[in-house]
Amino acid sequence: QVQLVESGGGLVQAGGSLRLSCAASGTIFSINVMGWYRQAPGKQRELVAASTRGGGTNYADFVKGRFTISTDNAKNTVYLQMNSLKPEDTAVYYCAVDGRFPDAAGTRRYWGQGTQVTVSS
Repeated sequence: QVQLVESGGGLVQAGGSLRLSCAASGTIFSINVMGWYRQAPGKQRELVAASTRGGGTNYADFVKGRFTISTDNAKNTVYLQMNSLKPEDTAVYYCAVDGRFPDAAGTRRYWGQGTQVTVSS
């Protein structure tokens, strides 16, 4: 069984910064993509940023220039540095890992439990 443990959420004032971390543990054959999604109340879950094992990154337009995704492949950990936070960034942030694991024949996705980020105005 694979577990994703997130940390780093909290309450911050507009313009402030937070750093989220997500560590994957358990039996992992390979990881293709690590990323972050968010879900605000009443809204669908949306992609924030993703990083491929080869080093490619993808950002949602609403975070470009403010958020940075990075990974530590040796530790199967993904980070999200969030700067210049806005009240509209308030949401539950979920990490996601796509890869090959013992419990599936092909690739599958695991989700973290979510961490609340609240930005006050």
